[in-house]
Amino acid sequence: MAGSIGLRLYTLAQRRDPAAETDRPARPPGRLVWLHAGGSTAGLLELARRLTDEEGLTVLLTGVSESGPADSGVILQPAPPDTPADARAFLDHWRPDVALWSDGELRPVLLHTAADRGLTLLMADARLPRLLRDRDGWYPGLLRSTLGLFSQIFALDPASAQAFRRAGALPSAVTYAGRMEERSAVLPCLEAERQALAQMLASRPRWLAAVLPEDEVDSIITAHRTAMGLAHRLLLIVMPERPEAAESLAQRLEGDGWSVALRSAEQEPEPETEIYVVDHPSELGLWYRLAPITFLGGSLAGPGAIRNPMEPASLGSAILHGPRPGAHGSALGRLGAARAARAVASPGDLAEALGDLLSPDRAARLAQAAWTVVSEGVEVTEAVLARIRRELEGRG
Repeated sequence: MAGSIGLRLYTLAQRRDPAAETDRPARPPGRLVWLHAGGSTAGLLELARRLTDEEGLTVLLTGVSESGPADSGVILQPAPPDTPADARAFLDHWRPDVALWSDGELRPVLLHTAADRGLTLLMADARLPRLLRDRDGWYPGLLRSTLGLFSQIFALDPASAQAFRRAGALPSAVTYAGRMEERSAVLPCLEAERQALAQMLASRPRWLAAVLPEDEVDSIITAHRTAMGLAHRLLLIVMPERPEAAESLAQRLEGDGWSVALRSAEQEPEPETEIYVVDHPSELGLWYRLAPITFLGGSLAGPGAIRNPMEPASLGSAILHGPRPGAHGSALGRLGAARAARAVASPGDLAEALGDLLSPDRAARLAQAAWTVVSEGVEVTEAVLARIRRELEGRG
C-alpha cells in the first residue's frame, strides 16, 4: 500500500489495535455497491432503496448506528477497524464494484487499500473532510493523499466544496451539488374523507397540534385562546401523544368551557366546535393536508419533536416548533435555514407566531419554502445514481 509518510505513520499507529474477528454473512452473487455513512444516513438510505428497487443491485451499508431490519437487498454491517489486516479481510469478503461514502469521514487505510485494488471511490453529501483519528498523532500529507483517491465529491454547499479543495481533493473532482433526497415523508390518507372534511371546514381557519405531550397542552390552549382574538372561528385540531388520552383530554377541555368534538366518538367538527380532538397517528396524513399550520408536539416542553418535520412539510402545512428538536435537529436546521419553519422559544412566542401565520399569504410562503427543501435533493440523487451507473457500466 503506497502513500505518504503520513499514511505509513498512521498505519503503524493502527497496528496497536488487534485485528477484529468478524462473522460476516455470505456475499450475494452479482454487482455490489458499498455505501458508507460518515454522518446522517437519511440520504444514503434513500439511495440504497433506489439502487436495490430500480437497479436490482445489492447494497452493503456500513457506518449506520441504527439497528433493526434493513430493506430487501441492503446488508447492514459495521465498518472494519482501520488497520491493514481488517481492511484486506473486509474487501476480500465483499469485493464491492463501486464505493460511495458520505459526509466527509475518512478511514485512510481502508480507502487506500480499496483504491489500490482499483475500486472507484465517490463521496456525496460531503460536508467537511476529517480523518477518523485526526487527533491521535501527526500524519503529514495524509488528508491530502486520501482525498485524492476520490473520483468525484458531491459537496453539500459552496463552502464545503471549497473546504475539500483546500484539504487536497482534486479540484476537478469536487462539485457543489447539495443534499441527496431523503426517503419520502408523504403520509397517506383517504381522499374521500379529506374532501368531505375540507368541504365542512372550508370557511374556517385551522391549525394542528401534532402528537402533543401532556406537558404542552396548556401552552397550546393558551396560544389558541390568544389567536381566537384575531380569528374567532379558528379551529384547533389536537392529537395527543398517547391515543388513549384523547377521551380524557376532550373531557378536560369541555370542563374548561371549550366546545369540543371527539373523533373517536364519531363526532364531527361542527361550526361551533373550537377544538377537535383526534387520536390515531395513522390519520396524520389527513390532518397535515387539512391544517395550513402544524405545531410539532414535543418541541416546546417535551422530549423534542416527536414527528419528522418533513411530514407536514411534504404536504403543504406551515411548521411551528419549539426549541427542542429531539431527533430531528438536522431536518429542522435545514428548514430553518431556508426560512421554511418558524421557531418559537416560549408559549408566548407560540401565540404570537400563530397569530402571524393566520395570514394565508404568510403561511403559504412558509409552506412553499418547506416544499422546496423537501424536493431539492431529487436532482442530486439522480446525479449520484447516474455516476454509479456509469462506473458499473465501465467495469463491464
